[in-house]
Amino acid sequence: MDALAGALTFLDYAAVAVFGATGALAAARHKHDIVTFGFFAAVTGVGGGTLRDLLIGAPVFWVGRPAYLLVTLAAALAIWLIGWGRRGERILLWLDALGMAAYAVVGALKALSLGVPPLSALVMGVLTSTFGGIVRDVLAEEPSVLLRRELYITAALVGAATFVGLRLAGLPIGPASLAGFVLAFATRAGAIVFRWSLPGFPGRAPP
Repeated sequence: MDALAGALTFLDYAAVAVFGATGALAAARHKHDIVTFGFFAAVTGVGGGTLRDLLIGAPVFWVGRPAYLLVTLAAALAIWLIGWGRRGERILLWLDALGMAAYAVVGALKALSLGVPPLSALVMGVLTSTFGGIVRDVLAEEPSVLLRRELYITAALVGAATFVGLRLAGLPIGPASLAGFVLAFATRAGAIVFRWSLPGFPGRAPP
């Protein structure tokens, strides 16, 4: 159990770092200053988890553990110092997929552990893994992840639903977490490589 807790904590910090890096990258695209780099990284890195904790009435996770903020700032500094071209953006695209898959499981797990009903816990997993990116896109005035046809939120939904469903079926946390993570990442990977998307609305748009 200690090993599992350690693995989930590692995934939590890793996801915060990855999302923080994507926030800093958004600032880099617009050539913002170092303070804005840090702000974008922090908001993106902890945004989803903050919303989750506020909604389920839990202490906001980074307030008592400021190491999370330090991780986002370190990610911002790395982007500032190293710089990222097209290859770096591609790498971060895949890292973002890993972070999304991890947070879909971690968010749902935390909600379930605090007695949140399964359906609500599923939603918390999706919000945890996507809300930071939504805020990042709004701040950077870039097309929101909500408006992209390729699967992103759907991938988070697949991961969170798999984890919650398996836990309801009695599977231990470890295998359920692994299954949710793998399916979320596989769905997102398919969207990146093969441009998977769901069908759009078939009707006519209103005049």
